[in-house]
Amino acid sequence: MSLHQSAVDTLTRWEPADPAQESMRHAVLAFLDANPKACLRESVPGHITGSALVLDHEGTHALLTLHPRFGRWLQLGGHCEPDDPTLVAAALREATEESGIDGLTIDELPTAIHVHPVTCSLGVPTRHLDVQFVVRAPQGAQAEISEESVDLRWWPLDDLPGGSDFGLRHLAALAKVHLR
Repeated sequence: MSLHQSAVDTLTRWEPADPAQESMRHAVLAFLDANPKACLRESVPGHITGSALVLDHEGTHALLTLHPRFGRWLQLGGHCEPDDPTLVAAALREATEESGIDGLTIDELPTAIHVHPVTCSLGVPTRHLDVQFVVRAPQGAQAEISEESVDLRWWPLDDLPGGSDFGLRHLAALAKVHLR
């Protein structure tokens, strides 16, 4: 299965929590249908990204990165790579690389989608069609800052930092519902 087909399959199987997310799911599926390179960063009109809200073992804290380009606390994640076998694998790879934590486990279906304008590594304005997953860290996990972060910090899920963006608060709210 290709990365592109895995994104289609993942979004087709997903049942969003609310009508706005259902509408977003259909829009992203239409984008995938119209663009065979939709999962690759070379797709200038926009491209699928995979992000991960990494939760601690108890599900009470989220690991956030102080993103070097945006200067905000965000969930982990980023671009799919051509050799990622699936969209889920891409999100998990990004979470592992950016957190330094081995043994992360990822939900196989997304929790949310967020579309945002951004100037990313292409150097031109584009859009990230960010498919957002919940990831759990093993008990006692210790995060290690990578070159992709200015800082990493565990934040209480009920007290995330102000100034966040890219759908973080909505993702965290949906993650809390998902944990019940």
